[in-house]
Amino acid sequence: MLRLERLFADYLRLRLEKAGTLMPSSPLFITQKGGPYSPNTLQEHMAVILRDWAGVEKASSHSGRRSLITNVIHKQKKSVKIAQKIAGHVNPSTTLIYEEPPEELIKSALENI
Repeated sequence: MLRLERLFADYLRLRLEKAGTLMPSSPLFITQKGGPYSPNTLQEHMAVILRDWAGVEKASSHSGRRSLITNVIHKQKKSVKIAQKIAGHVNPSTTLIYEEPPEELIKSALENI
């Protein structure tokens, strides 16, 4: 088991011990007071983790999602339709935003002419 998986499993075990039971609608992460985090607070925490802990500049809570969908399209060479399903986008035009090629691919294409 990867370290992150082990930490996540430990966290869930602690949550179950404290709450007794969890419902699918239960918040995954809770505040010190036991309530759900607001979306804005979660976004701020994710940005801090990515920038300050992981050293990812210009990171946001959306960075991981963007990386996943871009990876599916450009590195795994899957169709936009597959990426759309993974992202849960209703409209394929939303997913097409991620089809924009990274600068490295454009540079590589021009070097091989």
